[in-house]
Amino acid sequence: MTPGIDAACKAGIFHNIHEYEHDAASAGYGNEAAEKLGVDPARIFKTLVVSVDGKTLAVGVVPVTGMLSMKLVAKAAGGKKAVMADPQEVQRRTGYVLGGVSPLGQKNCLKTFIDASAEGFDTIYVSAGRRGLEIELSPDDLVRLTEGQFAPIRNE
Repeated sequence: MTPGIDAACKAGIFHNIHEYEHDAASAGYGNEAAEKLGVDPARIFKTLVVSVDGKTLAVGVVPVTGMLSMKLVAKAAGGKKAVMADPQEVQRRTGYVLGGVSPLGQKNCLKTFIDASAEGFDTIYVSAGRRGLEIELSPDDLVRLTEGQFAPIRNE
């Protein structure tokens, strides 16, 4: 059990856990998950932590088929500029290792933005808190559990 799975269980939301054998040589965790789980990659979302205006951290959750727009996530967070957060700070603040960062059950609840494309699916997949482990849940439940919001935050 990970803190992400624990958060979903405690909230009593419908979810499914999907595990696969992670290949350390794989370059992209999300694409690997889509392939190994046989799921449309547009339904697999990656969790990225950014530093907004050098002051605060925020989470962007985008499909693995796209890229997080630094400009759009900064705007959604009420800032001017965003850059990828320092990996050590990400691990310290979320409690997760890179490649396994979940938007759920983070040590410090960071402001979370989920790409608006998630609203087009009944369920999406996000990291459950470690490499090779995904949690499938409704986009609305993800917003509720993260106290996040939908926003157009990806480059096409």
